[in-house]
Amino acid sequence: MELSTGQQRALFVVVVILLAGLGIYLVGPARHHGPPASAPPSASTSAAAAATSAPPSTVQPTSSPAPVSSAGGASAGGASAAGNVNIYNWLPFTQQDLTQASQATLAFAADYGTYSYTETPTVYADKMANLVTAEFAATLKADYAAAGFAAQRSAQKQLSSSSGGIASIRSFASGSITFVVNIAQKLTTTKGSTTTTTQYAVTLVSAAGGWQVNDIEYANAGNS
Repeated sequence: MELSTGQQRALFVVVVILLAGLGIYLVGPARHHGPPASAPPSASTSAAAAATSAPPSTVQPTSSPAPVSSAGGASAGGASAAGNVNIYNWLPFTQQDLTQASQATLAFAADYGTYSYTETPTVYADKMANLVTAEFAATLKADYAAAGFAAQRSAQKQLSSSSGGIASIRSFASGSITFVVNIAQKLTTTKGSTTTTTQYAVTLVSAAGGWQVNDIEYANAGNS
């Protein structure tokens, strides 16, 4: 059924509000730390230059988002205005897709900023093999092996652990979702320990084995 102009506008507003609600639902109570210090190697040159920090925050993978219903407003796919409306009928991914993508994002955030100065580039990249695309795994390995980062890790005897929390959904398309993610990292060196949080835009793509991370950038720099 073709919607009137008023119904289309109402539908657009509902989608925007519900997407914002989904972002909050996925993250749960947000936990923020201080500004970023040093971060792990990143997916691109800019991300690598800034990826030597990250702090752990207690964010667990979320459960499946519940279908959203509305008691009024525009109808979709034959649903009556007073009936339940499933937002996923309007999106290029399913509820299961969103759940799997968010879980892969949180698992990646935990591995991305977790490393030891004794860890080789191969070991660092391999622990994320099931979470990232093959191309991105090669990028992570190359960034981690970069002479400047490697020398700094060794000289400072760096030990790092991290975790992440999804702040929002930045964008999406068929087979692709970009989350804004707060990655928290605790970095211990010969000079002591620091805890920092950095916000990234993490893009995932739908692959045969499920949703995998394909890129990471600073949230204020890329993946818009």
